[in-house]
Amino acid sequence: MKTGITNLIRIALLGVAVAFAAGCASTGSSTDTPPVSTVSTGALETDRAAANPIPTADTPSGEAVQELYYLEFRARSAESYGHTFAMFGRRNAKGDILTREVAGLHPASTSDVPYVLGHIIPVPSETGPSDGDLEDQYMTARYRLDLSKAEYDDVVDYIRELQASSPVWHAVLYNCSAFVGDIAQYMGLRTPSSLLFPEAYINTLQELNT
Repeated sequence: MKTGITNLIRIALLGVAVAFAAGCASTGSSTDTPPVSTVSTGALETDRAAANPIPTADTPSGEAVQELYYLEFRARSAESYGHTFAMFGRRNAKGDILTREVAGLHPASTSDVPYVLGHIIPVPSETGPSDGDLEDQYMTARYRLDLSKAEYDDVVDYIRELQASSPVWHAVLYNCSAFVGDIAQYMGLRTPSSLLFPEAYINTLQELNT
């Protein structure tokens, strides 16, 4: 069955000449890569306690520390090209992730049919997490930015607006990397072509901005 699906994908790709298009598909497998060096050392899990300041061993008991936030642009492997998305939330002073929410554009189906059709015509999309986004073993590239609360609140508001206004996915015209690029541009970052494969897109995004 997967062989037939793979052939369909190849035919669709040849038919519309999108050999360099960045796609968004179901989860594949990959070895994890360590976090890359960034400007400073991206919704499935939200701990209610994380909404409150968290005491640490470096502060007296009960004394709150400053709330810290991050946004991480990520790429992961998949059965085809891979997938690009953003993860964001709260972190601690060591850089460890405390909460995480995912925003990413992908076909609104677990079937491979809309994905194949999306190389020819725009198809309905979803803008939340997809299968594999929270599994670090599939990550192939990441670029994290640490944010103040004001910066974080601002970009999250924009992400909410972008999610509400992104009804379709197309492998070339508007794919997962283009969606991530809109977020990056809103943050004042330089962005590469959305036709790069996801891993190359995130690595190039980092190179352009560090």
